[in-house]
Amino acid sequence: MLRQDTMALPETSMRRPSRRALIGSLPLLAGLPAARAAAPAYPATPVTLVVPFSAGGAADIAARLLARHAPRHLPNPAATLRVENRAGASGALGTLAVARARPDGQTLLLARVASSAILPATDPRTPYAWDEFSMLGLLEETPFIICVREDSPFETLRDLLNTLREKPGTASFATTGPATLLDLGIRHLFATAGLPIDAGLATPFRGGGEAVAALIEGRVQFLGTNLSDALPSLKAGRLRGLAIGTPERLRILPAVPTAREAEVPGLASVTGWSALFGPPGLEEEPARAWIAALAALRQDKAWQDGVQATGGIPRLLGPQGTRDFLATQMAFYRELGRRLGLI
Repeated sequence: MLRQDTMALPETSMRRPSRRALIGSLPLLAGLPAARAAAPAYPATPVTLVVPFSAGGAADIAARLLARHAPRHLPNPAATLRVENRAGASGALGTLAVARARPDGQTLLLARVASSAILPATDPRTPYAWDEFSMLGLLEETPFIICVREDSPFETLRDLLNTLREKPGTASFATTGPATLLDLGIRHLFATAGLPIDAGLATPFRGGGEAVAALIEGRVQFLGTNLSDALPSLKAGRLRGLAIGTPERLRILPAVPTAREAEVPGLASVTGWSALFGPPGLEEEPARAWIAALAALRQDKAWQDGVQATGGIPRLLGPQGTRDFLATQMAFYRELGRRLGLI
């Protein structure tokens, strides 16, 4: 109840408070429960989604699809998810930035296999632990594909491997740095085919988009990458696929043989993926909001169609399923790193 000191006031003042008195009472009125404004729904301000690789690659594509479709499933459906590319150090720079961010839900990570599994599994210098993040959900997987330029002399994967066997180091491939899928996937291919892991000459680029551009421009002779990176150029006829790590041929690329058909079935064990992580100790409100939003994507045809159209396979897992999946990935890449002599 507001304080009213009426003892010294004339009767008329009691009936009609002065303008000054009314203005002076406003701070007290603002503090009353009935007058308190409701807290805005999360997120009240734009959320930053950090992508630890450069624009144009599989990570960037997945992030922009999420930014386009997920916000409408948040408590504040008018929310904005702002994509920010922070490439470098095989994805470690952007990933570390989120590891150090405030856990208020305003900074999230588009986690990728290279930066969130391969790097911590194979490099003890990685400045973060794979399991320290708040795992909100797995989003999708992206098949691994071996590509050459449309006019390449390598008609089949066997042609490429035979050339590397006879003349090691004469053909170069694009990579996004040590301990990334584009690097480890190719070295896994070499080992599976009985070649030394340095049979090809690795040429580093900042992201999958740049790696694909380098192949098209003839700066490298072949490339192993996420399908999302290469799909537009494959459809346009600028690139040819020699093998893809899927159980069956894809309807969108019927001429590309599977890894099994290309006689390298072990290639199917390498796959890209995207997940949504928060900083360690993410606060409950944003955590609940994003877990619910990702669950809603199961019925979001626009998002699912977008993932498939860009070369991905929707695979939505909750927090615990994502953590279990990551643990399996860590074990796989740790063993692969040992087998390839990288650890």
